[in-house]
Amino acid sequence: MMLTIDPLRWGGALALSGAWLAMCLNIWRVRLAQARTAHAHADWLVVHASQTGSAEFLAERTAATLALGGLNARAACMSTLDAATLQASPRILFICSTYGEGDAPDTGARFAGETMGALPDLSHLHYAVLALGDATYASYCGFGRALDAWLGARGATPLFERIDVDRGAPTALAEWQHHVGRLAGTSDAPDWEAPAYGEWRIVRRELMNPGSLGAPLYRLALVPSSGILPVWEAGDLAQVSPPVDPEHPREYSIASLPEEGSLGLMVRLQRRADGSPGVASGWLCSDAQEGDTIRLRVRAHARFRLGGNARRPLIAIGNGSGLAGLRALLKARIDAGERRNWLLFGERNAEHDFLCRDELQTWQDGSKLERLDLAFSRDGGEARYVQHLLLAQGEVLRRWVAEGAAIYVCGSLQGMAGGVHEALQTLLGADVVERLMEDGRYRRDVY
Repeated sequence: MMLTIDPLRWGGALALSGAWLAMCLNIWRVRLAQARTAHAHADWLVVHASQTGSAEFLAERTAATLALGGLNARAACMSTLDAATLQASPRILFICSTYGEGDAPDTGARFAGETMGALPDLSHLHYAVLALGDATYASYCGFGRALDAWLGARGATPLFERIDVDRGAPTALAEWQHHVGRLAGTSDAPDWEAPAYGEWRIVRRELMNPGSLGAPLYRLALVPSSGILPVWEAGDLAQVSPPVDPEHPREYSIASLPEEGSLGLMVRLQRRADGSPGVASGWLCSDAQEGDTIRLRVRAHARFRLGGNARRPLIAIGNGSGLAGLRALLKARIDAGERRNWLLFGERNAEHDFLCRDELQTWQDGSKLERLDLAFSRDGGEARYVQHLLLAQGEVLRRWVAEGAAIYVCGSLQGMAGGVHEALQTLLGADVVERLMEDGRYRRDVY
């Protein structure tokens, strides 16, 4: 039997392979450049490991305060901190979030897995740790505490005791700022306070999944009582301080753009073990009546904004209320004329849980959403989730990534985000996934 070779098919395969190799080489060059940047001399290094931007914000303020006192200081992402930089730095202030159940955030995953797995002598290092967390989790400030213990075990000397921060508690942040001010020899540092809360009211509330087997999910539109909308970008968050528990704000992905005239949220009604509604979701989804107001502020989420990915093809992956953040990203790109958009979305049942069905189908019909892949796990047969969509479209995924695509994931941490991460590692390789993350082309907003 004679073997025939189709030149067009082989040419396409070679072109794709070449693009894939070029992409890998480019990512490697970016990673090398980041490592070189991390070696730039600074007497004081302020290292942040951030998931939603809080640690990065505080690191920048910390470095600015040290610089105000005349010290040579700079902020750096933990993804650029390697063993060599650790050995060469005399003083490092660490500001670290905890992700999931005690894990390092995405930007600290490599450091936690590789550098903290080694046994370097750090007796030359003076350090301090600000650990950000949520006391409702069993592993409260888990990564910050683990980092502090590891540094101490390796011989590093603490400048002052670790400070744990529960959901941005002002007293703990003020204590950190006090210590930093003393290190800088200045007491006139600018205020670090986040923007003040404003009074907002709900102008529209719609049940998105009537008849669903899952908990009710509502789409809400809110406006400030002042009538003046603040400025935000796709990817940013809304912090809501519910009336019955104002000291512990809840964060939600913003589902709209300012040009749409209101701040959009997608909120699932949560219930406690005793069946009572969640404090924030209960008020937003059912308790609030016409004229009632709630305290809300917008918080920039730099790591989930489009930023340098605005002109790249976008692969948006999510489930449930995670569609809120993805919807804003897609809307921003569509409004800007970008049409290389691919959404992979999962929910329970197509009849009741196909969120934003009309809008998504309109975008697809108008060639504004190039691909729309859906997984509904309760529609009979074997359960099918978002990660299964990825595995089934492996060749397409590799092609998009080779063409420069960025990957944004929004939704549940348990199940979806982990499954998607494993699928990406299977299809692209763990090293490529790590480099995409370090390059800012793989970003996650998961909870």
